[in-house]
Amino acid sequence: MDTAFETKKRNDGYSVKRLREILGKKQETLAEQLGVSQRTISKLESKEIIEDEMLDKIAEALNISTDTIKNFSEEGVVNIIANTFQDEAVSYAVHYKCTFNPLDKVVELYERMLQTEREKVALLEEVLKKK
Repeated sequence: MDTAFETKKRNDGYSVKRLREILGKKQETLAEQLGVSQRTISKLESKEIIEDEMLDKIAEALNISTDTIKNFSEEGVVNIIANTFQDEAVSYAVHYKCTFNPLDKVVELYERMLQTEREKVALLEEVLKKK
């Protein structure tokens, strides 16, 4: 019985590029963080295997682990995104639900106005008593 397993070929450069894009960083920004040129980042992103030392620096600049770069899978990212937003989760992410009641503010305003009117009446009563 012949069982063939399809092993995924590791491509560090592609992984760095996709993770950088997902995290919203430009090549120039990453280059500045690493102290190299943008052209160097472009060359790194086209390499299949990146040296461990450089991979560590890139991982630190992107705030991810080296293993994340080495084991990056496009399918995994799609699954995470697809499973993240279910039901009303999107609504909560953009603060769809109102967190305060505007009627409370109106009531508060009327209470302050009523208090002001009571103070006026009390002041006028004092003036009338003095006369």
